[in-house]
Amino acid sequence: MSIAENYLAIQSSLPKEVTLVVVSKTHPVEKIMEVYNAGHRIFGENKVQEMEEKYHQMPKDIQWHLIGHLQTNKVKFIAPFVHLIHSVDSLKLLQEINKQALKNNRFINCLLQIYIANEETKFGLSMEEAEQLMHSKEFTELKNICVTGVMGMATNTDDKEQIKNEFHSLTMFFDKIKPHSTANFQLQIISMGMSSDYALAIEQGSTMIRVGSSVFGERHYV
Repeated sequence: MSIAENYLAIQSSLPKEVTLVVVSKTHPVEKIMEVYNAGHRIFGENKVQEMEEKYHQMPKDIQWHLIGHLQTNKVKFIAPFVHLIHSVDSLKLLQEINKQALKNNRFINCLLQIYIANEETKFGLSMEEAEQLMHSKEFTELKNICVTGVMGMATNTDDKEQIKNEFHSLTMFFDKIKPHSTANFQLQIISMGMSSDYALAIEQGSTMIRVGSSVFGERHYV
């Protein structure tokens, strides 16, 4: 199947409440445009420089999601246009996003990345750290950001029961903290599930999936 056909097959199979973020990292503009021309407008990138370059080259009605680890010194490059930052893992990063949003006269939505995997290589806040952050005085002072949900990545394993339990733990945490609603804390999104495990993630309550290789085919790294 073509890239467009892959995309349409996935999109048509999703429950209406689940948003598909097509992960376009490492793929050239002409391939991404095949998905765009099939009607899709939400794309996810891992690296700031690559996302910035594609933003300038591609149509301006695209919603760009930063899904990779974000360093504070790189926030300024995407602050003028980023739609959603999935990978917020510290108060310091939120403060920088808020600062750059203010400079650009914008309001930037963010997700708290929660560490749910049994792997040391993954980034994220523990559930306890996330609760401390959202209850802190420093967080309440941030007026140009809003935390609109949580994001998590399951362990890279063939053990489906483990993956299912990790996704379930994120949904349970989301349900626990959702009632804590403030001006800059309005939870709606559970971002979990990638090409290999998005069906399991949706079963466990995901409302946003990040899918790349199932659309574009296996990635060729340069």
